[in-house]
Amino acid sequence: MAASRTSVSKMKRTAVAFVGALVVCFCGCKAAKDQLRKQKSAYAKEGYQLVWADECNENGRPDMANWRFEQGFVRNNEDQWYQEENAWCENGLLVIEGRREAKPNPQYVEGSRDWRKSRKEISYTSASLNTRQKHSWQYGRFVMRGKIDIRTGLWPAWWTLGVAGRWPANGEIDIMEYYRKKLLANIACLGGNGRPEWFSNTFPIDSLGGQAWASKFHVWRMDWDKENISLFVDDQLLNKVSLTKLVNKDGTAINPFQLPHYQLLNLALGGQNGGDIDNAVFPTRFEVDYVRVYQKK
Repeated sequence: MAASRTSVSKMKRTAVAFVGALVVCFCGCKAAKDQLRKQKSAYAKEGYQLVWADECNENGRPDMANWRFEQGFVRNNEDQWYQEENAWCENGLLVIEGRREAKPNPQYVEGSRDWRKSRKEISYTSASLNTRQKHSWQYGRFVMRGKIDIRTGLWPAWWTLGVAGRWPANGEIDIMEYYRKKLLANIACLGGNGRPEWFSNTFPIDSLGGQAWASKFHVWRMDWDKENISLFVDDQLLNKVSLTKLVNKDGTAINPFQLPHYQLLNLALGGQNGGDIDNAVFPTRFEVDYVRVYQKK
């Protein structure tokens, strides 16, 4: 009888926990739907309609109808090896996790001068997702709600690249970028010397509130139309550049911001801008609540 009562007690606790989880899930989903409805209504007054979104609500692998993964050592001499295992959805969030883990570099070539191949070992891993060849947009309002870790060596970003041409002639927009205690809002085209021409604004993270600010979710936004690109966080304007300044300076008269762009989300580690990560604390996360694209009717 005692064993039976214990079993019943465990069943009751399990049932209560299950019902509690359902209530939390229901309340969370309802709040998210209410927030989306309010945002759509507010933006509709400015002539915008929702054309694409990832709400990150399905647990498990990110929606592969929206995203593709980068693999390996990719750019900027960064320390992380990009791999799919470091990104997943849970509790209504897309989680991109940076880890310290050791494994052999499958691209290693002894004596290679290519930094991607000269590293015998992988010491750090993370994930990078993008919409290339799946979704791209020309003009619109792009919105992302997320939370970033601002500890040493971390380099989270939400950005776009043009679908046509090689970098930097295809254009780059860094809607959200953070490294070395700075939040950045950048736009780049091809300069006259064959190098990128940057239009950048930088904000010390302490001026925004430091660690207390970083412990909360924030809303980054880009408004991109035929005249200007404007970058915001929590409705605070960070950067605004006229498209007339963004023509490539190579004599082609091509403006990469009059062409479609695709989105990228990644958590880079170290490298050219991230800084030293040897003393960083792992694992670390870049968490995304949603990503949405609105366009004028």
